[in-house]
Order: sequence, then structure tokens, then C-alpha cells
Amino acid sequence: MSITLTQGLMLSIFAVIAGLDSWLEVLYIFRPIISCTVAGFILGVPTLGIIAGGLTELTFAGLTPAGGTQPPNPAVCGIMTVVIAYTAEVAPATAVGLSLPFAMLMQYILLMCYSLFSVFMPVMDKVAANADTKKFGSIPYLIMTIVGILFFVVIFLSAYAAQGPMQALVKAMPLWLIHGFELSGSALQAVGFAMLLKVLLRVEYLPFLLLGFVVASFINFSNVLPAAVVGVIFAMIEFFRDKKNKKLQQQIDAIKAADGGEEDGI
Repeated sequence: MSITLTQGLMLSIFAVIAGLDSWLEVLYIFRPIISCTVAGFILGVPTLGIIAGGLTELTFAGLTPAGGTQPPNPAVCGIMTVVIAYTAEVAPATAVGLSLPFAMLMQYILLMCYSLFSVFMPVMDKVAANADTKKFGSIPYLIMTIVGILFFVVIFLSAYAAQGPMQALVKAMPLWLIHGFELSGSALQAVGFAMLLKVLLRVEYLPFLLLGFVVASFINFSNVLPAAVVGVIFAMIEFFRDKKNKKLQQQIDAIKAADGGEEDGI
């Protein structure tokens, strides 16, 4: 299957929106579960987009920018996973592994931008000293425009202009190599989830993890709604329990304040 010029432009325009969102982290539409789904709708294969989104989202579950670090770009990885699965006609798990080089390319481009954009800092200092608010506010928009253009170019060249060579490359790969990419792509979800657990898992949350495992073991994975409902139930229990405890603590603090504190009368 091939991508038309209209689809290539639509993917590139969406890449600008999702790319800027991944850079600013405002709406979180850059997450693969969203970017894959949107890319699937653009290419007319929404089911493929949703499946690829679930696999890629788990892969990036534990990858979050912190400080100056920049992980492989999830927006580009999500879009290219669907593009590769669609054009090369491979499984989404295989496409995840094949899309990582594109995500790493955008990662290095953004790291280069972080260094190059330092030239704007003296300009910002100068206009701030002159109280030129108009120019001070226009420079960030210029930077965002440059980043948006880079996302557009990368996706347009990768998804549309280079789709022929990309199809030829995948078709030239031996079956054992394709199977290797499929296995590595399937393992990436476990790695991403393990990275997430390394950060979030605490002893008091272990019962929820075990309960989720038990629920997942007994449900039909064509319908994961029961597991989601169980998760919502426990989230509501924790929410109302924390709310009640906070209210009780406020009442205790008010009683202490009215009595003059613990040291009153000593």
C-alpha cells in the first residue's frame, strides 16, 4: 500500500501539532496512543492505528523527558509505526522496532536545536532590558515555528517521499530478520512497563498490581473494559478515602488551634 500526497501532507501537518505538543507538553496528544490512532484514521486504517497505539504507548510508558534529557520522540515513533505497518504490510509489533530510528533521528534534531537556540538568549536579554515586550513575545513563536517546520520535513520525507525505498528495504529483509524485529518490538512493551514500575511501584501499591494481574488473567482481552472498571473503582476508593482523611486532619488542626495547642496549660 502507498501513501498519497494528500495523506502525506495531512500526516506532516499532524506531526507539526503533535511535535510541538511533545516539545511543550501541553495537551499530550503527542503520546503514541493518540498519534498512532490519528495516523491510522488519516491512512484509512483506524484499527491498525489503535493496535499500534497500544503497543507503542507501552513502549514509551517509562520514557519521559527530565531536565535536559531528550528520549526518542514518541510522536514521530507513533506516526512512523503506523506508516511502516501500512506501507510495508508488516505487523504493528514489527513496525515498532523499525520506527525507532526515525524517533531517534528526531531526538538528535531536537538536541541540536537546544544547543542552537542558545543564540536567542542574548537577544532576549537585550529586548528585556529595553522593555520591548512585542519583540520579546515574538521570539518564542519564531522558535516554535522552526521546530514545527523540522517536524513537518522529517515526517513528509520519511512517510511520503521515502516510502518507496522504505518498502523495498523491508521487502528485501530475510524472514529471520523480520521475525527478529517482531520479537524485539514485542519485548519493548515489557521494557517500557518495567521502566514505569521502577519509578512508580511502591510497597503500598503492590496489592493493586497483583489484583490487576489476577483480573487480566481471567478476562477476554478482546474486552478489557472489566479491568478498566476495576481500576476506576479503586481510584475512586482512594480518592474519597484521601478526601475524608484530609477533612479529618483539618478538623483535628482546628481543635488543636482552638485549645491553644498541645503545650497549652503545661
